[in-house]
Amino acid sequence: MSRALLLENIHSSAVDTLEAAGYEVEQRAGSLSESELVEALRGVTLLGIRSNTRVTESVLRNAPDLEALGCFCIGTNQVDLKAAAEMAIPVFNAPYSNSRSVVELVIAEIIVLSRRLTEKSQRMHDGLWDKSAKGSHEVRGRTLGIVGYGNIGTQLGALAEALGMRVVFFDVADRPAHGNARRCASVADLLAVADVVSIHVDGRLGNAGLFGASQFAAMKPRALFINASRGMVVDDVALRDHLSSGHLAGAALDVFPVEPKAQGDDFVSDLRGLDNVILTPHVAASTEEAQEEIGWFVAGKLAGWATDGNTGLCVNLPEVQIPRTTPVRLTLLHANIPGVLASINDLLSRAELNVSSQHLTTCDQLGYVVTDLDATPSFEILAEIAALPGALQSRVLG
Repeated sequence: MSRALLLENIHSSAVDTLEAAGYEVEQRAGSLSESELVEALRGVTLLGIRSNTRVTESVLRNAPDLEALGCFCIGTNQVDLKAAAEMAIPVFNAPYSNSRSVVELVIAEIIVLSRRLTEKSQRMHDGLWDKSAKGSHEVRGRTLGIVGYGNIGTQLGALAEALGMRVVFFDVADRPAHGNARRCASVADLLAVADVVSIHVDGRLGNAGLFGASQFAAMKPRALFINASRGMVVDDVALRDHLSSGHLAGAALDVFPVEPKAQGDDFVSDLRGLDNVILTPHVAASTEEAQEEIGWFVAGKLAGWATDGNTGLCVNLPEVQIPRTTPVRLTLLHANIPGVLASINDLLSRAELNVSSQHLTTCDQLGYVVTDLDATPSFEILAEIAALPGALQSRVLG
C-alpha cells in the first residue's frame, strides 16, 4: 500500500480522503527539520505540510519515493517549487479554502481595535472600572486600505462595505474593483487616506520588508495596522516605535518574521507587552470549517494526481484537469520544445493504439500531455515515449 505523511496537525478530512484513495496515512503533530524530514520521507509517496515545514531542494533530492506534495494552506514559499518541478513533483495548495476565516478575523480585529476593547478588558481583569469613550470609534464611515486585493482582500472589502466602511485598495496586478472599492495608484496614496491598513500580500521575495519605518510614518495619525499575510512583510521594530510614540493607535498581527516551530515553544516579539496590540499565533485560517475544507481539498488534489494525473491548481507544473474517458491514461511531463505531441502520436499510431481524448498544456519551460487510450501500451512503446527528447516523466494510470 502506498504511504502518505501529513505533518502539522492537518485536519482528519485529509486522512479520510487519502485513505479512501488507498493510502496508508501517517500523521504527526509538529513540523520537522531538514534531516528529520529526509528520514521520515523514506517510502512516502505523498507529503502534506502547512507553513512551518520547509521542503528544500536537498529534501526533495533525498526523497526518491516522493511523488507529490500538498501545502495545506495558502502559501507555498516554504517549498522549493523550481526544484520540485525539475523532479516532476507537483505542488498543490488551498488558495481559496480559508479566505472567509481570515476575513472574519480581520473584521473582528478592526472592531476590537477601534473600540479599544483589549485595553478595557485588561483593566476589568485588573479590577479597574474605566468607563470612557475616549479613543473609541465606530468603524462605520472610516476608510479601510487593503494592500493586496486577491481572494482575501476582495472578500474583506465586501464585508467592510457591509459595515459601512469606505474601501480603497492597492495591488500590483490589474484587479477589478468589487462593490464601491476604489483603486489607489500606489501604496503611498492608500496610506494617505486609510484609517485602517490591512496587508494581504503573498510570500514572494519582493514583498520582504514591504512595510517599514517610512510606510508607518506615512500612515494617518491614530490609524490602525493589521497584518495577516506574511511575517517577513513587516518591520516589527519600526511598527513598535510608531505604536509606542502614539502615532498609530493600534495593531493586530497574526504572522511574524520568526515563528515557533512547535506547540508550547517560546514566542519572542518586539511587540509583546503593548496594550494596544493584538497578537495571535498564526490562527487566521485556523477555524474548524477552514481546516476541514483545506483538508479534503488539498488531499483530493494529491489523490487526483496519483490516480488520474490531474494537475488542476498545481502551482509549479502545467495545469491539466480533465475527466478520464477510458480505463487507461498515459501522461508525459516534458520540456517545452516543439514536436513532443507529434512524436507521442506517431508512436501510438504505429502501435495501432486508439486515442480517446488528449490534452496538452505548456507553461514556461514545461509541457504536460494527458492521453486516454483504449488499451494499455506495450512496454516497448512506453520505453520509446519515456526516451523521447525532452521527456521528464511518463506514467501509465489505470
